[in-house]
Amino acid sequence: MKSLIRKVEFSVAAVVIAVFSLFATSSSYASAKTVTPATPPKGWEAHNPIHYKPISKGIKPNVVSNVFSPSQIKKAYGIDQLNETGAGQTIALIEAYGSPTIVNDLNTFDQQFGLPDANIEVDYPSGTPTTNGGWALETALDVEWAHALAPDAKIMVVAAKSASTTNLLTAEDYATNHGATIVSNSWGGSEFSGETTYNTHFNHTGITYLASSGDSGSGSSWPASSPYVVSVGGTSLDADSVGNYISETAWSGSGGATSTYESRPTFQSNWTSIVGTKRGIPDVSFDADPNTGVYVYTSTPDQGQSGWFQVGGTSFSAPAWGALVALANQGRTQPLSSTQVLSDIYSIAGIAGSSGYNSDYHDIVSGSNGGYSANSGYDLVTGIGSPVASQFIPILSSK
Repeated sequence: MKSLIRKVEFSVAAVVIAVFSLFATSSSYASAKTVTPATPPKGWEAHNPIHYKPISKGIKPNVVSNVFSPSQIKKAYGIDQLNETGAGQTIALIEAYGSPTIVNDLNTFDQQFGLPDANIEVDYPSGTPTTNGGWALETALDVEWAHALAPDAKIMVVAAKSASTTNLLTAEDYATNHGATIVSNSWGGSEFSGETTYNTHFNHTGITYLASSGDSGSGSSWPASSPYVVSVGGTSLDADSVGNYISETAWSGSGGATSTYESRPTFQSNWTSIVGTKRGIPDVSFDADPNTGVYVYTSTPDQGQSGWFQVGGTSFSAPAWGALVALANQGRTQPLSSTQVLSDIYSIAGIAGSSGYNSDYHDIVSGSNGGYSANSGYDLVTGIGSPVASQFIPILSSK
């Protein structure tokens, strides 16, 4: 595994910070089919889109400005107006390497924000992996915020032995076969010609799969491009000190484009003028800008840093949407499948300016990812937009 360190400037604080993306090369994909399809080209890289900034030692959460707590995020998106808590649902989080301290770290996070104890299970389908500080922080982000937004859902951490695609898909299948109703993936990589063959990993009745759209701006990635995956992009959220929603703009890092290999799915047929004949990503969005990041706690050091972090990236927005699906599932007899969720996301919205769009989503109309601009209606930066959960979740639950 190799790491790429790059620097970005946090415009609010006007300081330069380290931002990392962790990469692993996959030499091949596992396939149950007789004919082996085109595999990822040499150098194909799976990464976890996470951006972070350590918070100075001794500074407790709720003191640092421009970092959101669970109560603020819940209020901003109307989640606090819902009675659902994700009870009866299992959110699986696919994590390369996992984190040896995740249970204790989650307890620290819960105590800080007054959250209930979690029902958490940690599984190692390919054996116990080595410790990797960067992926441990990714694990902490996913686990702590899936629990924060759906506190009564069971959290299943499926730790892949490495960041190779073979091990990640082994973890994916483990979650599928061991009771997950939602599977969130904060990893992805460049598209490749044989990717459609591997979409079967994400096409199962009664399970919703989600993936980050990426953090490098304009561009498409897999598995976010799969028509069986809810692709989640990123925004910059503006809310007041208690979480009242003010506005959102497209985050410049939000992955988004039309797929090179995936055909336009039926649920995007109303947006042919934007996506053409190919699948467009993302489908939806959520806060992801590191400048408007969230609190995360990990005691596994990454590059010598541990404790509280300010974290952003579509690594946050994907499990956040996974938690929303868990809330919707709670009111249903049968849990939603990815194809149902995707169809409903678009049908509930309708076209730009319709009543569903106006009441159930925040239609993001400003900002860009370098290649595409956010506009009224669906766009290749923020998708349909971000949720007004108090309106959207009851509709999704009743579909």
